[in-house]
Amino acid sequence: MKIKILRQVAPFTEAYWETFSAEVPEEMSVAGLISHLNYNDDITTIEGKKTTRIGWECSCLQGVCGGCAMVICGVPALACETFVRDLVKKPDDVITIEPLKKFPVIHDLVVDRTGIQENLKKSNIYIGEYTQQEEKEFSHQYAAAKCLKCGLCLEVCPNYARGEHFYGALFANDCYLVATRSKEKSPHIKEVYKEHFGRSCSKSLSCMDVCPMNIPTIASIAKMNRG
Repeated sequence: MKIKILRQVAPFTEAYWETFSAEVPEEMSVAGLISHLNYNDDITTIEGKKTTRIGWECSCLQGVCGGCAMVICGVPALACETFVRDLVKKPDDVITIEPLKKFPVIHDLVVDRTGIQENLKKSNIYIGEYTQQEEKEFSHQYAAAKCLKCGLCLEVCPNYARGEHFYGALFANDCYLVATRSKEKSPHIKEVYKEHFGRSCSKSLSCMDVCPMNIPTIASIAKMNRG
């Protein structure tokens, strides 16, 4: 099979495509596929040109760290949870792999997602002193707290642009968690939520389509809008 990867040597340098060939089991994940391409010291493209190892990042390889988020065949996804069998249906199908486009590229498929945490810090989104509230919220609190901060929801969001005031679905979930776990911060959080999410979300719900943890963000939005 052919694998086409968008590469970039360093930040602010020109990106370029390289194509590789590999025969791997269809049960292999994209993370495994990239590791397979990187296995030998002498890495060559399909044209026989020598090249360097493909830069990417991961931690758990079990779908719980979010480190291997990238765009695979045009769809934002985790490489460890995306499998060759779902991408290649015909012998001439090509697997394309790109870095997330809404974050600065560091090297190849590695991007800088520190902006996610910076937005939370600027908005003072943290629980502080925990105050247990209504038991009926426990189930959704658990679901919302599973957010990996992988950035897939921001990548696919039609309203999110780096450096703008709209912070995206993961921000809405974090606002909900703070609002329902910290009584003294609840009024502040609701105002910040309106400023950085509530007034700009177009409810396309594409964030829920790509979320690897299947977080029902629409429920967080509904609960925050109710206040």
